[in-house]
Amino acid sequence: MRDPVLLPPLLRALNGEPLATPPVWLMRQAGRYLAEYRAVRASAGDFLDLCHSPDKAAEVTLQPIRRYGFDAAILFSDILVVPDSLGQKVTFAEGEGPRLTPIRTSEDLAVLSKIGFQDKVRTVWRTVSLLREALDPNVALIGFAGSPWTVATYMVEGRGSKDYIAVKKMAYGDPGLFARLIEILSDATFDYLIGQVDAGAQVLQLFDSWAGVLPEDQFRRWVIEPTKALVQRLKAARPGIKIIGFPKGAGVLAEDYANETGVDGISLDSSQKLSWAVETLSPRFTLQGNLDPILLVSGGPALDRAVDHILEVTKGVPFIFNLGHGIVPETPPENVAALMKRIRK
Repeated sequence: MRDPVLLPPLLRALNGEPLATPPVWLMRQAGRYLAEYRAVRASAGDFLDLCHSPDKAAEVTLQPIRRYGFDAAILFSDILVVPDSLGQKVTFAEGEGPRLTPIRTSEDLAVLSKIGFQDKVRTVWRTVSLLREALDPNVALIGFAGSPWTVATYMVEGRGSKDYIAVKKMAYGDPGLFARLIEILSDATFDYLIGQVDAGAQVLQLFDSWAGVLPEDQFRRWVIEPTKALVQRLKAARPGIKIIGFPKGAGVLAEDYANETGVDGISLDSSQKLSWAVETLSPRFTLQGNLDPILLVSGGPALDRAVDHILEVTKGVPFIFNLGHGIVPETPPENVAALMKRIRK
């Protein structure tokens, strides 16, 4: 066991400390690539039932910590818990991803309500409490939510999208209506995340998976501005909380995102040049990322070279080792073990 007097490595990195061996956790580190997860998932019924079952959600969160010894556990949940708890119908079809009753009009928007919201998400807060009780003090606990733009995209499109026609049509053509949706989401997300912090989360990550589909002016309006407002509220309400932003696909706009939103760390996707991020964003921001998840599927020398490159480029700067997006189900668990060994050699 590491010295419990020190802050967990993840928090030290987010405080701006370069560590000889960077802390490591992986997006979707709990999931279908693990047999133990599949066993719990089979007993849980609906996917959202699993998210709202504190004992089961805590168990699958802890499974990769036991197996690999990551430096952080991230709450097992889903970004669509928020719209579901606001009253939008959300279902998960096996092999097809989420389905939502689309919100396209002001009448659709009227379905959303904060009445009962906290009662619904209280199960997630209970999961966070169970995790903080179970985790070693040296293992940081990460809470999370989807950023307003990305969650709104699902809510308007009704599913994942390749062209984002419906959500862009609303954002461009009826910005007043879309701004109301963003405001509702931002307010609910604030309450949701404050509850996670109060239950024991030490770090929050904001997932903006569809940030990269917007042109610059719309990126500023619907990604940067709502994120900035949310981060300011969170830090004012709970001073000291560390926040990592993940504007996937943002490219060079990640610099504006980091400079203007107030996040402490910036998570980079696999398409972003790590040396650019080191030169442009370090050490003002802790970097996180950005191994291609498919390298974890392939393993072998290609994985080793990529890990060594990331460690070399980020040497001497505050850094958290992670992926450029989540682990995919096809990942051999032994490749994750090899990754951990390589990082900590």
